[in-house]
Amino acid sequence: MNTIDVTSPFDDRVVGTVPFSTQEEVEAALDLAHATFLDRKNWIPRHERVEILDKLVTIMSSQVEELTILCASEGGKPYVDSKVEVLRAINSVKLAIEHLGAYEGKEIPMGQTPTSAHRIAYTFKEPIGVAIAISAFNHPMNLAIGQVIPAIAVGCPVIIRPATQTPMSALKVVEMLKEAGLPDGWAQGIVCDRHGSEYLATSPKTSFLTFIGSANVGWYLNSKVAPGTRVALEHGGVAPVIVAADADIDAMIPDLAKGGFYHAGQVCISVQRVFVHESICDEVASKLADAASKLVVGDQLDPKTEVGPLVNNDEVNRVEEWVNEAVEKGAKVLTGGKRISKSCYEPTVLLNPSDDAIVSNKEIFGPVVCIYTYNDIDEAIAKANSLNVSFQAAVFSKNIDTCLKAVRELNGTAVVVNDHTAFRVDWMPFGGAKESGVGVGGVPHVMEEMSNEKMMIIKSPVL
Repeated sequence: MNTIDVTSPFDDRVVGTVPFSTQEEVEAALDLAHATFLDRKNWIPRHERVEILDKLVTIMSSQVEELTILCASEGGKPYVDSKVEVLRAINSVKLAIEHLGAYEGKEIPMGQTPTSAHRIAYTFKEPIGVAIAISAFNHPMNLAIGQVIPAIAVGCPVIIRPATQTPMSALKVVEMLKEAGLPDGWAQGIVCDRHGSEYLATSPKTSFLTFIGSANVGWYLNSKVAPGTRVALEHGGVAPVIVAADADIDAMIPDLAKGGFYHAGQVCISVQRVFVHESICDEVASKLADAASKLVVGDQLDPKTEVGPLVNNDEVNRVEEWVNEAVEKGAKVLTGGKRISKSCYEPTVLLNPSDDAIVSNKEIFGPVVCIYTYNDIDEAIAKANSLNVSFQAAVFSKNIDTCLKAVRELNGTAVVVNDHTAFRVDWMPFGGAKESGVGVGGVPHVMEEMSNEKMMIIKSPVL
């Protein structure tokens, strides 16, 4: 088996080495997962799954510091935020355990017609089959937990293929599950090339594909999956925010800054397009720029760092090109607008980029927030809805009618009122529509998606 080095996004220092599987090893892993699922006599009983997940919580809780450094080292998310990610991952395991208590079927009424007399019927849940989880780099620990743990909770063998930039956290999740008592074949971590990934995703032995990453790759895999494979895709958005004239500016600025610059903007629901009423636009723009300019950028392992590096140097180059293009087309740089080093880019606020600028049309996935002036809220909502993506959006206003109008009319799968677009907890439904994806995330919802409902009908003359 070959290996690859994992490097820090900040300084390219090698932080670990992981196995890199050949095509034959990828196929063997899927064969093992499929054989494990077909062996119904050895499915893990629910109470044993609960025991394994309970032990996983204990193991992770005893290693918070180590997991934080692991997660931050490979992913570039600042130490403080990486610790939050680890704690969130632990809570996600607890959510899976809790949902198993509500993971149930229901009675189907019988007897309403002569042909249905003398019968009772009820449904129960079964695992759908082998789950393939293809994950992204930006939340390496929590994404792995969010894709793997629901599968284990409901009884699906699962293979996770993490991003090659950040594979260590996902492999650590699999390692900890085995330490918690999970038998062989139920959870495997595979780092492989795109050919191997496509094989895993499209094999008829795969029953469920959960993919987090770029829309181009996600929709391509969706077009290639075997008949009957259930698919969940989570891509990005170009998150819009509507700021009404009566918004509480001082309360809003920290939220916008957090939502826009958290993890250097490398979040699929990061604040990107902020439409601000013209009467307060100068003040909002000035205060957001001031907040952005004070953020500490640098080594993600430094506890003082608030904005870390982008995942690789090519991404810094791309963000620089997009910002330069926006400026050439008339955008005003209020703060930032330059690279700090080969791995870091300044938190940047742009005012009124043109409608045809790349930053107005595509997900920048970098530390850049764009502010646009508007006069009429209908105009702002129309511009917010002009792209073929639909994920989370936000509105800031003290007027309930304005908020409800935005909730009703914004093209988002969730609209957050008086908070930033990147708000999320792991028990809520989470997912994009249109080009942003299909299916619903959130631990309880993924558990349901990974399940089939089976019905039993009993006929008896005494009924």
